[in-house]
Amino acid sequence: MALLSINNVSIRGIASCVPKSKIFTKDYPYFSESELDLFVKSVGITERRVAPTEVSTSDLCFHAAEKMIKDLDWKKEDIDCLIFVSQSPDYFLPATAIILQNRLGLSKSTMAFDVGLGCSGYVYGLQLMASLLSNGNIKKGLLLVGDKSTLSTHIEDKSTYPLFGDAGCATAMEYNPNASTMYFNLQSDGSGEDAIKILDGGARNTVRPDTFDIQEIEPGIKRSRRHLSLSGIDIFNFALKEVSANINDLLNYAHVQKEEIDYFVFHQANKLINESVRKKLKVTDLTKVPYSINLFGNTSSASIPLTITCHLKNELKNEKTMLFSGFGVGFSWASCVFKTNEIVCSDLIEI
Repeated sequence: MALLSINNVSIRGIASCVPKSKIFTKDYPYFSESELDLFVKSVGITERRVAPTEVSTSDLCFHAAEKMIKDLDWKKEDIDCLIFVSQSPDYFLPATAIILQNRLGLSKSTMAFDVGLGCSGYVYGLQLMASLLSNGNIKKGLLLVGDKSTLSTHIEDKSTYPLFGDAGCATAMEYNPNASTMYFNLQSDGSGEDAIKILDGGARNTVRPDTFDIQEIEPGIKRSRRHLSLSGIDIFNFALKEVSANINDLLNYAHVQKEEIDYFVFHQANKLINESVRKKLKVTDLTKVPYSINLFGNTSSASIPLTITCHLKNELKNEKTMLFSGFGVGFSWASCVFKTNEIVCSDLIEI
């Protein structure tokens, strides 16, 4: 297992940006009344945010980063690294991180690169940035995460269209020799690649004449080869088997008891999955497990910082012991545990 400990790094700020446009689950025309009731009860989504055509993931991350830099009173010339974690980049190439470096007005000496991860991406991104900052050669970094997942769903696909929302988030991290240790457990299993997948548009299956043809896969599920396909039962079984074990191994490695954790912030996959993980971990205090999926849907790598922005904004001014866990597409999953130190959480941005 990739069990890691990293010293000398602290999270200084978190900002989140979502589209203003709200889509309500009750208005989805392809649900029957019984299907609607079951979906809201089990998945937990009552509304989502959907970006217009002209707004990309990088736009959402840009606004989050600008707000956070201002709230922290950081000088842009002091930012040494930018990591962009997303599965909806602006272009096939160049890397979106490079575009954001220029758009944000950062120095040409800034290191910038993309990471193509989804649900686990925030925790993976934290580990990458912390590793780069830990020896003190670079001092400040921006971790930008998010997805425009609604771009890849078809309205007549009941298995995906009502699930996803769009969001972009920014996390400021810096070298701090007085910071507490950050502990990570990162895992992957590519045998689950088909559970969440877009078949066409990459180098393996390029765009072809029938890529955008809408096909009826089964009753209630219509999509093209360029739309996202999702196997709910495979994802549920994976999460139930792997996530709690990953967290327990991490806590043992970090010598932290579950009772010491102030907040468990999970990727907002769906309510049934997350509640199953919570129960398997035997976390009985529901106030320790905040949810944002009801208001925003599954927002991929942005879901953990978005949940913090919405529910823990005022809680992180004092020291807290936090556990983050992201899991899904890949399969890829990761968790981290650490103590906060006066994290500045910006107000939610809507564009």
